[in-house]
Amino acid sequence: MTGNLVLLLLAAIPLVASPGPATMGVAAVGAAYGARAGLPYFAGIVAGTWSVLLLIASGITGIVLAVPALVSLITVAAAAYILYLAYRIATAPVGGAAMLAARAPAFPGGYLLAIANPKAYAALGAVYAGNTVAESSLLADSAAKIVTLSILILAVNAAWLLFGAAFARYLRHPTIGRLANVVFAALLVLSVAVAVL
Repeated sequence: MTGNLVLLLLAAIPLVASPGPATMGVAAVGAAYGARAGLPYFAGIVAGTWSVLLLIASGITGIVLAVPALVSLITVAAAAYILYLAYRIATAPVGGAAMLAARAPAFPGGYLLAIANPKAYAALGAVYAGNTVAESSLLADSAAKIVTLSILILAVNAAWLLFGAAFARYLRHPTIGRLANVVFAALLVLSVAVAVL
Protein backbone atom coordinates (compact mmCIF):
# COMPACT_ATOMS: atom_id res chain seq x y z
CA MET A 1 0.00 0.00 0.00
CA THR A 2 2.86 2.41 0.76
CA GLY A 3 4.23 2.02 -2.74
CA ASN A 4 0.81 2.77 -4.21
CA LEU A 5 0.52 5.92 -2.04
CA VAL A 6 3.89 7.10 -3.36
CA LEU A 7 2.69 6.52 -6.92
CA LEU A 8 -0.52 8.44 -6.14
CA LEU A 9 1.51 11.38 -4.80
CA LEU A 10 3.91 11.29 -7.76
CA ALA A 11 0.92 11.56 -10.08
CA ALA A 12 -0.93 14.12 -7.97
CA ILE A 13 1.76 16.63 -7.03
CA PRO A 14 2.42 18.02 -10.52
CA LEU A 15 -1.30 18.19 -11.31
CA VAL A 16 -2.51 19.65 -8.01
CA ALA A 17 0.46 21.96 -7.36
CA SER A 18 0.76 23.45 -10.84
CA PRO A 19 -0.62 26.95 -11.43
CA GLY A 20 -4.36 27.01 -11.88
CA PRO A 21 -7.29 29.20 -10.84
CA ALA A 22 -7.24 28.17 -7.15
CA THR A 23 -3.47 28.24 -6.68
CA MET A 24 -3.08 31.52 -8.57
CA GLY A 25 -6.04 32.98 -6.67
CA VAL A 26 -4.62 32.10 -3.26
CA ALA A 27 -1.13 33.31 -4.25
CA ALA A 28 -2.59 36.56 -5.55
CA VAL A 29 -4.59 37.12 -2.38
CA GLY A 30 -1.45 36.42 -0.34
CA ALA A 31 0.53 38.91 -2.42
CA ALA A 32 -2.15 41.60 -2.40
CA TYR A 33 -3.31 41.30 1.22
CA GLY A 34 -0.72 39.21 3.11
CA ALA A 35 -0.90 35.70 4.57
CA ARG A 36 -2.90 36.53 7.69
CA ALA A 37 -5.59 38.47 5.83
CA GLY A 38 -5.65 35.76 3.16
CA LEU A 39 -6.38 32.92 5.62
CA PRO A 40 -10.19 33.02 5.27
CA TYR A 41 -9.90 32.94 1.48
CA PHE A 42 -7.32 30.13 1.74
CA ALA A 43 -9.72 28.17 3.98
CA GLY A 44 -12.44 28.60 1.34
CA ILE A 45 -10.11 27.34 -1.41
CA VAL A 46 -9.17 24.27 0.65
CA ALA A 47 -12.77 23.50 1.66
CA GLY A 48 -13.99 23.97 -1.91
CA THR A 49 -11.27 21.75 -3.33
CA TRP A 50 -12.06 19.10 -0.72
CA SER A 51 -15.68 19.36 -1.83
CA VAL A 52 -14.60 18.75 -5.43
CA LEU A 53 -12.63 15.71 -4.27
CA LEU A 54 -15.68 14.34 -2.45
CA LEU A 55 -17.89 15.00 -5.48
CA ILE A 56 -15.45 13.04 -7.62
CA ALA A 57 -15.15 10.20 -5.09
CA SER A 58 -18.93 9.91 -4.78
CA GLY A 59 -19.56 9.95 -8.53
CA ILE A 60 -21.76 13.05 -8.39
CA THR A 61 -19.60 14.85 -10.94
CA GLY A 62 -20.64 12.28 -13.53
CA ILE A 63 -24.28 13.18 -12.94
CA VAL A 64 -23.57 16.93 -13.18
CA LEU A 65 -21.55 16.53 -16.37
CA ALA A 66 -24.47 14.66 -17.92
CA VAL A 67 -26.58 17.87 -17.78
CA PRO A 68 -25.06 20.30 -20.33
CA ALA A 69 -27.23 23.23 -19.21
CA LEU A 70 -25.98 22.86 -15.64
CA VAL A 71 -22.37 22.69 -16.81
CA SER A 72 -22.89 25.88 -18.85
CA LEU A 73 -24.48 27.67 -15.90
CA ILE A 74 -21.66 26.67 -13.55
CA THR A 75 -19.05 27.70 -16.13
CA VAL A 76 -20.59 31.15 -16.63
CA ALA A 77 -20.95 31.73 -12.88
CA ALA A 78 -17.37 30.61 -12.28
CA ALA A 79 -16.00 32.82 -15.06
CA ALA A 80 -17.91 35.83 -13.71
CA TYR A 81 -16.58 35.29 -10.21
CA ILE A 82 -13.00 34.77 -11.41
CA LEU A 83 -13.14 38.01 -13.41
CA TYR A 84 -14.52 39.78 -10.33
CA LEU A 85 -11.73 38.33 -8.17
CA ALA A 86 -9.11 39.32 -10.76
CA TYR A 87 -10.52 42.87 -10.68
CA ARG A 88 -10.38 42.91 -6.85
CA ILE A 89 -6.77 41.73 -6.90
CA ALA A 90 -5.70 44.14 -9.66
CA THR A 91 -7.28 47.09 -7.84
CA ALA A 92 -6.28 46.04 -4.30
CA PRO A 93 -4.75 48.89 -2.34
CA VAL A 94 -0.97 49.05 -2.26
CA GLY A 95 1.25 50.64 0.35
CA GLY A 96 1.45 49.87 4.05
CA ALA A 97 -1.65 51.49 5.61
CA ALA A 98 -3.82 51.02 2.54
CA MET A 99 -3.05 47.28 2.39
CA LEU A 100 -3.77 46.83 6.09
CA ALA A 101 -7.10 48.68 5.83
CA ALA A 102 -8.32 46.72 2.79
CA ARG A 103 -10.55 43.68 3.20
CA ALA A 104 -9.24 40.58 1.49
CA PRO A 105 -11.63 38.21 -0.29
CA ALA A 106 -13.29 35.96 2.29
CA PHE A 107 -14.14 32.26 2.73
CA PRO A 108 -17.21 32.23 0.43
CA GLY A 109 -15.21 33.66 -2.47
CA GLY A 110 -12.48 31.07 -2.09
CA TYR A 111 -15.02 28.28 -1.79
CA LEU A 112 -16.89 29.44 -4.89
CA LEU A 113 -13.70 29.65 -6.95
CA ALA A 114 -12.55 26.20 -5.83
CA ILE A 115 -15.88 24.47 -6.38
CA ALA A 116 -16.14 25.97 -9.87
CA ASN A 117 -12.49 25.39 -10.79
CA PRO A 118 -12.32 23.24 -13.95
CA LYS A 119 -8.69 22.32 -13.28
CA ALA A 120 -9.62 20.79 -9.92
CA TYR A 121 -12.14 18.44 -11.52
CA ALA A 122 -9.74 17.44 -14.28
CA ALA A 123 -6.65 16.99 -12.09
CA LEU A 124 -8.32 15.36 -9.10
CA GLY A 125 -10.55 13.24 -11.32
CA ALA A 126 -7.60 11.92 -13.28
CA VAL A 127 -5.54 11.14 -10.19
CA TYR A 128 -8.46 9.65 -8.26
CA ALA A 129 -9.66 7.41 -11.08
CA GLY A 130 -6.20 6.56 -12.38
CA ASN A 131 -4.70 5.20 -9.18
CA THR A 132 -5.48 2.28 -6.90
CA VAL A 133 -4.03 2.42 -3.41
CA ALA A 134 -5.71 -0.53 -1.67
CA GLU A 135 -6.64 -3.31 -4.07
CA SER A 136 -8.36 -5.47 -1.46
CA SER A 137 -11.11 -3.01 -0.47
CA LEU A 138 -12.95 -0.27 -2.33
CA LEU A 139 -13.68 1.52 0.95
CA ALA A 140 -10.02 1.40 2.06
CA ASP A 141 -8.92 2.53 -1.41
CA SER A 142 -11.32 5.49 -1.40
CA ALA A 143 -10.44 6.46 2.18
CA ALA A 144 -6.70 6.34 1.51
CA LYS A 145 -7.00 8.43 -1.65
CA ILE A 146 -9.29 10.99 -0.01
CA VAL A 147 -7.04 11.41 3.04
CA THR A 148 -3.83 11.58 0.99
CA LEU A 149 -5.23 14.03 -1.55
CA SER A 150 -6.81 16.14 1.22
CA ILE A 151 -3.44 16.57 2.92
CA LEU A 152 -1.86 17.42 -0.43
CA ILE A 153 -4.57 20.02 -1.18
CA LEU A 154 -3.95 21.68 2.20
CA ALA A 155 -0.16 21.69 1.80
CA VAL A 156 -0.15 22.92 -1.81
CA ASN A 157 -2.53 25.80 -1.19
CA ALA A 158 -0.68 26.81 1.99
CA ALA A 159 2.55 26.89 -0.01
CA TRP A 160 0.94 29.10 -2.69
CA LEU A 161 -0.49 31.46 -0.04
CA LEU A 162 2.93 31.79 1.59
CA PHE A 163 4.59 32.18 -1.81
CA GLY A 164 2.28 35.09 -2.63
CA ALA A 165 2.60 36.57 0.86
CA ALA A 166 6.41 36.46 0.61
CA PHE A 167 6.08 39.16 -2.03
CA ALA A 168 3.65 41.30 -0.01
CA ARG A 169 6.33 43.09 1.97
CA TYR A 170 8.19 43.98 -1.22
CA LEU A 171 5.02 45.27 -2.84
CA ARG A 172 4.45 48.22 -0.54
CA HIS A 173 5.86 50.60 -3.17
CA PRO A 174 2.81 51.95 -5.04
CA THR A 175 4.10 51.34 -8.57
CA ILE A 176 5.64 47.92 -7.93
CA GLY A 177 2.66 46.84 -5.83
CA ARG A 178 0.15 47.85 -8.48
CA LEU A 179 2.14 46.13 -11.21
CA ALA A 180 2.38 42.92 -9.15
CA ASN A 181 -1.35 42.97 -8.41
CA VAL A 182 -2.15 43.39 -12.10
CA VAL A 183 0.26 40.58 -13.05
CA PHE A 184 -1.27 38.22 -10.46
CA ALA A 185 -4.77 39.12 -11.67
CA ALA A 186 -3.75 38.48 -15.29
CA LEU A 187 -2.20 35.13 -14.31
CA LEU A 188 -5.45 34.18 -12.58
CA VAL A 189 -7.49 34.93 -15.70
CA LEU A 190 -4.91 33.17 -17.90
CA SER A 191 -4.91 30.07 -15.68
CA VAL A 192 -8.68 29.84 -16.07
CA ALA A 193 -8.44 30.20 -19.85
CA VAL A 194 -5.82 27.44 -20.00
CA ALA A 195 -7.87 25.16 -17.70
CA VAL A 196 -11.04 25.64 -19.77
CA LEU A 197 -9.32 25.13 -23.11
